[in-house]
Amino acid sequence: MERQDDGDEPAESINNHDSTQPGSPPLACKRSTSQQQEEPAVMTASWRSDNYLPVHGEEKNLDVDFGNSKTKTSEPYNQFESIPLNSLYSDDGSFRCPRLGPYFADGRRRVDYVLTYQIQKPGSVRRQSSRFVDNTIIRRLRRSLSMRGSRAPLQPKEDPEIAAKEQRTDYHEDDKRFRREEFEENLLEMGLELEKDEGSKIPGIGFLKIHAPWKVLCREAEFMKLKMPTKKVYEVKQGSNVVEKIRLFIHKVTAPLHPNVEANRPQSVKPLSHPFSREKQHLFDLSDRDKFFDSKTRSSIVYEVLKRTRCTRAKYSMGITSLLANAVYTAAYPLHDGDIEGVNTETNDRKLLYEEWASYSVFYKYQPIGLIRKYFGEKVGLYFAWLGVYTQMLIPAAIVGVIVFLYGCATVDDDIPSMEICDPRNNITMCPLCDRACSYWKLVTACGTARASHLFDNPATVFFSIFMALWAVIFMEHWKRRQMRLNYVWDLTGFEEEEDHYRADYEFRVMQKTLRQEHATPKGEKVKLTCTDRLPAYLTTVVMMGFMISVTFAIVFGVILYRISIKAALHMSSYSAARSNIRATVKTTAAIINLIVIIILDEIYAAIARWLTTLEVPKTDKSFEERLIFKTFVLKFVNAFTPIVYLAFFRGRLVGRPGNYLYVVGSYRMEECAHAGCLMELCIQLCITMLGKQLIQNNLFEIGIPKLKKLLRKRKSVLDSQQEEELNKSMQRHEKDHFLGPFIGLSPEYMEMIIQFGMVTLFVASFPLAPLFALLNNIIEIRLDAKKFVMELRRPIAARAKDIGIWYNLLRGLSKVAVIVNAFVISFTSDFIPRLVYQYMYSPDGSMHGFVNHTLSYFNVSDFQTEKGPLQPLHLGYNVEMCRYKDYREPPWSNTPYELSKEFWAILAARLAFVIVFQNVVMLMSDFVDWLIPDIPKDISLQIHKEKILMVELFMKEEQGKRLAARDNHNQDNCTSSPSANQSPQQPRSRPASHLNAANY
Repeated sequence: MERQDDGDEPAESINNHDSTQPGSPPLACKRSTSQQQEEPAVMTASWRSDNYLPVHGEEKNLDVDFGNSKTKTSEPYNQFESIPLNSLYSDDGSFRCPRLGPYFADGRRRVDYVLTYQIQKPGSVRRQSSRFVDNTIIRRLRRSLSMRGSRAPLQPKEDPEIAAKEQRTDYHEDDKRFRREEFEENLLEMGLELEKDEGSKIPGIGFLKIHAPWKVLCREAEFMKLKMPTKKVYEVKQGSNVVEKIRLFIHKVTAPLHPNVEANRPQSVKPLSHPFSREKQHLFDLSDRDKFFDSKTRSSIVYEVLKRTRCTRAKYSMGITSLLANAVYTAAYPLHDGDIEGVNTETNDRKLLYEEWASYSVFYKYQPIGLIRKYFGEKVGLYFAWLGVYTQMLIPAAIVGVIVFLYGCATVDDDIPSMEICDPRNNITMCPLCDRACSYWKLVTACGTARASHLFDNPATVFFSIFMALWAVIFMEHWKRRQMRLNYVWDLTGFEEEEDHYRADYEFRVMQKTLRQEHATPKGEKVKLTCTDRLPAYLTTVVMMGFMISVTFAIVFGVILYRISIKAALHMSSYSAARSNIRATVKTTAAIINLIVIIILDEIYAAIARWLTTLEVPKTDKSFEERLIFKTFVLKFVNAFTPIVYLAFFRGRLVGRPGNYLYVVGSYRMEECAHAGCLMELCIQLCITMLGKQLIQNNLFEIGIPKLKKLLRKRKSVLDSQQEEELNKSMQRHEKDHFLGPFIGLSPEYMEMIIQFGMVTLFVASFPLAPLFALLNNIIEIRLDAKKFVMELRRPIAARAKDIGIWYNLLRGLSKVAVIVNAFVISFTSDFIPRLVYQYMYSPDGSMHGFVNHTLSYFNVSDFQTEKGPLQPLHLGYNVEMCRYKDYREPPWSNTPYELSKEFWAILAARLAFVIVFQNVVMLMSDFVDWLIPDIPKDISLQIHKEKILMVELFMKEEQGKRLAARDNHNQDNCTSSPSANQSPQQPRSRPASHLNAANY
């Protein structure tokens, strides 16, 4: 082969081609008529007997050791610098043009994975390449993309400090390049095929495209124990004939709700699956090898190889996670299947997902869970399957909640306590709500609050609390059955998670410890991080978690002081409008402040939880994820529910009485509940917090932030819309995916739903409309997440999983706590128990007449301290001698004035008894439902058993076939070697047939 040398070509550049120069055949089709594109290098680990075309261009390495005739740099770059002629030309002699899809330059080998890295070209290469970029659009394109944050080529500077800094930068860049070369050598040794693309349309970014050939796929599939479909198929039965008919009828009725996706339709037959084995390839349907391993399986196999491949020339062993952490590679991701929009866009799974799943126009349809799993993997598929089941289960809960609310609306005019409060004839004078500034007030002014409270505080809410407790149990059982069905359909029944690879931080800390204890550690003993090594991190975690929780409590206390002070200020206001709606103003503004604080602290707590988890240096990614989830959940749960818990269980409890109130921070008197109780304020807080978090944090942020980023990119870009469209059409798939956002995991998505599940179940007795709002939010959330996964994020690595992991334990714990919380809400926050006690113990006629007067105690205004009494005692136009306040205390004329009365203790005993009875009855009913519903559907257990029997039969037939084939071969050999007439008598005779049979069996 002849090569052209050029001393300006750096050692790093590979296979830069220019088809315009004479004597060199073209190596790729022109991507546009206005430019010539540099072709990427092809590195393969397997030699072929084809004719190879000499690589046109410059010599890659000029530092040659003539004694050994070997270069001093990495061998693969010199060893594999040819590409076969038959990959460039088709059979008829015409030039084969590479596709713009996820393929190598030959247009045949699929790109299974991409690694990106920063590149810096010397000035000579920049000057040379500029000759080929004389098109105006391309020049403006490079300038536009460089403004977006890509690193521009370094320009020579005369300042010595800048020159020294550049020299250090070059040293680090060379070190990264050497590590990349070693890593790529090791990838080649593992059998992967590589192709570099440093002439892309993204300045400063190089792409390493990775392809896994058939042998590597088979080897790694066997190593990973991937279950693959065999040639054997069997009939799938859903149950008895009656069950089958019902299922088919339901499927026909709901046919318009099913997506138009082949993978989502019920199959009457199912292929028998078995862990892949190279020795048993004949069992599998290998008629189309290109489709046997789909794209998500190929990318997961390549990722497994990347995780196992190490760099050992550095100070410590580095895997792909360490290389990414040290910026040796800047990104690693599998490619999407193709484009979504466009007239000539080929049909692919991504486009199908966009049309049948990620569009708001199909919000009423079921999700194509099978296609989601096929494209994104089991872990993402399980999340959306769980979200779909949760959303479906919210439908009956929302319906019952609306019925309970409508019942409250229908019976508000028949509620006797509300009628007594609104009756002006009662003329009940209430004690001041604050010191000095507040005056006496009439109970009739609380009529609106009392009527509104009845909408949420009525006997139906008790039934709804019991219903939601059972609903949570049924939801968990339904999900377990759905999960088992998916495990069967997705061939995960025998899947066991293997120990994950070590994280980069853990390996680095182990290396540091090894260097410190190099002489103290006995040979052969494995160094690892112990609890002693992590003790400072654990102490930091405990202190920081306690501090963050204290900050949440302090902020809630600050909002309490705001309510107390703003209430006094409004009472002192000279504007009548401000004094007329004091309660509504204070409640609403305080709830909005709480919402803003919750949203801000959520973002801060998420960052702090990740930082604390990083300090602990978990060994594996799974351990890191579980620790991060636990810390984030604790902090966000405390942040979201502390204001609600205060309103439900503490407000109005630690108040004192007129003449002897409880004060905090000097002269701030603890706030009281309204006469109808704190349930209305609790409802307002829940409503604003839930709707605010869903609309602002979950939806507005997820929609608005990507739109804002896109708008900023357009404003920075100097290209118009037509040029942007031309650029998008000419870009390769790996270049388009580079601009998408990185996939950061499913934890944020799960966390949103877990907090929402807590809002729906924990305080549902005070807010029956919570399931309805959750349902409406989730209908939008599903399509919003779908659009984000399909259009805005890089394709995640397909991770296998058979369940949702730690999230199921959190859901189960919340459902158990919800029973206790709702028991206390009904018992202590609402007036349900005091009304029952009055009706059956103190009412003269067994009705609720006189209940309001029974709940009010008397106070003699002469017992007010001078500095605590109202400034305007004659505000009502007459002299007040007695005022009333809500509590169960003795009147001032009794022997023990203002002491707690016997009614108080009777009601307290009834409340505690109700908590115990409610908790045990509901828990017993929940356990009964749990026992009644089996975790595994009967038809699935039968099908799993049938699969095992068929698998045994398949292997028995295979073994029997092998024995028969071996016997036939043996008989044929004996026949050919039997003695003939001209053979000597000393030759041995063949065995009898009976002996042959005995020997073979």
